Amino acid sequence: MTAPWPDVVLREYGPAVSVPLGAAAGRALAASGVLQSVTPDPAQDGHWLLRAGSRVGALRTPGGPIVRIMPKTPVSRIFFLLGFSLDPERAWRDDREGTVDTGAYDDVVPALAHAVERRIDAALRQGVLQGYREVEESSLVVRGRIREADQIRRHFGRTPPVEIAYDAYTADTAENRILRAAVERLLRLPGVPGPVRRRLAHQRVRLADALPLVRGQELPRWQPSRLNSRYQPALRLCEAVLRGSSPEHLLPGADPLAVDGFLFDMNQLFEDFITAALSAALKERGLAPRPQDPHHLDTAGLVRIRPDLVVRTRDGRTPVAVVDAKYKVEKADGRLNADLYQALAYATVLGLREAHLVYAAGREPTRFHEVRGTAAGADGGGLRLYRHSVDLAREPRQLLSTLSDIAVLLTRACSST
Repeated sequence: MTAPWPDVVLREYGPAVSVPLGAAAGRALAASGVLQSVTPDPAQDGHWLLRAGSRVGALRTPGGPIVRIMPKTPVSRIFFLLGFSLDPERAWRDDREGTVDTGAYDDVVPALAHAVERRIDAALRQGVLQGYREVEESSLVVRGRIREADQIRRHFGRTPPVEIAYDAYTADTAENRILRAAVERLLRLPGVPGPVRRRLAHQRVRLADALPLVRGQELPRWQPSRLNSRYQPALRLCEAVLRGSSPEHLLPGADPLAVDGFLFDMNQLFEDFITAALSAALKERGLAPRPQDPHHLDTAGLVRIRPDLVVRTRDGRTPVAVVDAKYKVEKADGRLNADLYQALAYATVLGLREAHLVYAAGREPTRFHEVRGTAAGADGGGLRLYRHSVDLAREPRQLLSTLSDIAVLLTRACSST
């Protein structure tokens, strides 16, 4: 019997690792786009060079090993960022430290599975939520209302059977379908610990009356209400699980190859956190933040730009500052210059006197560049490009305090206009 493939451990933005991998598994992994680079190893036949980028988590290659991508940021902090991004009002984060309950796990998938199971258990503690759902069916007895058009089209007006529609009080609701789908998704993931897997299987039994979702279809929609308030923390986390699932990939002229797993994109997660946290802080100060505010660089409207956050006055009419998040360490090279050019373009298009770049790490908390040749403001200064650093290794309260300081600086920009 052939021994199972050993797990492959990569580091976020770490060096490439040479891994024995079949051609089909290597092609599928390359086509998936989940790694920064996947190429045949020229030094060893049957080996591929794998290098991780911004995505962290785990995935199972077809006919190959499980690939685990370890984050640079502590797992508990990753789930704090996720929690704030999903619910800035802090409705579902722990009251103690503002972090999700990840248990004692320091790997992404085990921590995720534990957190989801605990949230589902809390949601179902008072019983499975039920609600009314419209049912259309053929029946030998009349229940609800007769669907006259279908009755005539299908049965030429004869009875029985009768085409009816009625409201059924059932556990097969959008909310329960989402919870069940997330449980089943987690049970298929590589690396879920045995105790957590058993608890997830128990939750699946509790949600058995909810129909399974068809893979590839959109998630069912649910509306927040007083009745489903106890479900909402679990629903937001479960939707993140389902949206983070890797799709199937089809190579030209080949059979479909599946890359199965769950991954967080740290670039997107950091951007979402900065946008949500700064928006919350700015609203408290009477400003109107606009995430992903679309504009055009040129007068013909051909070159589109979309800053992460445009800060506007209370009435929402006048932009006063622009913010862009960068999940990378600042380095004194061309990449930093490109970031400054991008910020300058945003400020120029919007007619602003300042733009702000927020990095995940850096050498100094806050500093700025004053652009030569720009018109002087009331204080005699020109257009300023600020660079801020947010250390993700710090505690949640310290992170939010840093962003609060940035919000104060953005508020001053409003008062000086």
